[in-house]
Amino acid sequence: MILWPIIFISLILLILLLVYEKREGKYLRLISKTLLSSMFLVVALQQSPSVPEYSFYIILALVFCLIGDVCLALPGDKAFRGGLVAFLLGHVFYVVAFSRLIQISAWVRPTAAIFWVLSLLVFLWLRPHLKTMILPVGVYVVVITSMVSGAWAAFVGTSFLSEGRSLVLAGAFLFYLSDLFVARNQFIQRDFINRLIGLPLYYLGQFLLAFSIGLL
Repeated sequence: MILWPIIFISLILLILLLVYEKREGKYLRLISKTLLSSMFLVVALQQSPSVPEYSFYIILALVFCLIGDVCLALPGDKAFRGGLVAFLLGHVFYVVAFSRLIQISAWVRPTAAIFWVLSLLVFLWLRPHLKTMILPVGVYVVVITSMVSGAWAAFVGTSFLSEGRSLVLAGAFLFYLSDLFVARNQFIQRDFINRLIGLPLYYLGQFLLAFSIGLL
């Protein structure tokens, strides 16, 4: 099956990316990150979609996340802002994708409050360091929290295959967690540990969402 070689190559690329992140090799980091992020898009395109509309918007989300990854691998604040916009659009498309599994009106659940409380605490933690980025980051926090809330609603409120629903929830939550490390690295303390933990979480989340296309 073609997916196993893709997974193996992706693991190698992830290891190389972490090595280049540690060594701060700009060009090799950009190349390895671009190739690795392309892999989750390849996985998504290899799936046989069980919910075509969901598949369409997941693939759109992955495309914008790939663009965001390239931007974040480039130096400078402009590249970071470009990456933020790309990831924001990626999350918006994830929100739309999850709305194809369960109506947004059904996302309002008492158990989803934990995500909003956590996001509020994170925003308050970041706020003293945001300066001119306070509004963009605030919007981003609202969108990403909506995304993970939608994944939770799809997990607990639909009758799709449990394997697929589990991948949706796990993928979205891992993506959510990985962004905490991106924020810490950008606004609190630049440290390799942020990337060492955040990048595997991020890529695992994206691959799970890509695989979910064929398992609902």
